Amino acid sequence: MKQDSQEYKQRKAFFEKLITLYGRNVVVEVLQDKNIEVHKLHLAKSNKPDGAIKKIMQLAKQRNIEITYHEKNALSRISKNAKQDQGVAIDVFSKTYQNADAIKELQEYRLIALDGIQNPQNLGMIIRSCAAGNVDGIILPKKNSAKISPLVIKASAGTLFKIPIYFCDSLENVLGELDNAKIYALSLEAKNSLYDLKPSNKSIFVLGNESEGVSSEVQKLCNDSLIIPMNRGVESLNVAVTASLIAFMRS
Repeated sequence: MKQDSQEYKQRKAFFEKLITLYGRNVVVEVLQDKNIEVHKLHLAKSNKPDGAIKKIMQLAKQRNIEITYHEKNALSRISKNAKQDQGVAIDVFSKTYQNADAIKELQEYRLIALDGIQNPQNLGMIIRSCAAGNVDGIILPKKNSAKISPLVIKASAGTLFKIPIYFCDSLENVLGELDNAKIYALSLEAKNSLYDLKPSNKSIFVLGNESEGVSSEVQKLCNDSLIIPMNRGVESLNVAVTASLIAFMRS
């Protein structure tokens, strides 16, 4: 089998770290933040060069950012959101957005893995809590999960690029390949309390879908299930709140 060249691997690694955002207000905010590394700006040829578009072009010129122009349909294929891209998309390079294979190189970690979290506001709030708390990163599958989007950025309150986000195609594949990691599923059916846990030096906490919880496939890969004890007959917590409680656990 022919092996990939080093140049190909480097290019692939670079493009894997690109996040494409869209929408005029979002793009303006990105271009105004010089801490965010921008790879390329995409504009629809049909845009009128006034208002927000004029400002976007000025900001891109000031930062010497490459601008490419597309037919509207072509730009929509880049943004993957024809209804909301407003004729604008931008490729952002994120050093904190990396392949989940990188976890294998870590000596110690406390991670939160997301299994089927589809609400962008929840994803954004989870990112914010993890960035503020004692979490080393988030494992985010590309399939059956909310995508990094303007709604996620808004809910994260600007913390998206402050914590490692490990992307993967399948959460099952990642969890199944991590040696010596203790994997815990948060579940309403669990008997053991989160607060009684003494985390190992490699701990992963899996948060499941907002309505169905952790999938059976992922549950099989977990070492234990944990519950957050609740009072006054409250049955469940929002998944973002659960992430916050884990993020601020003491080691």
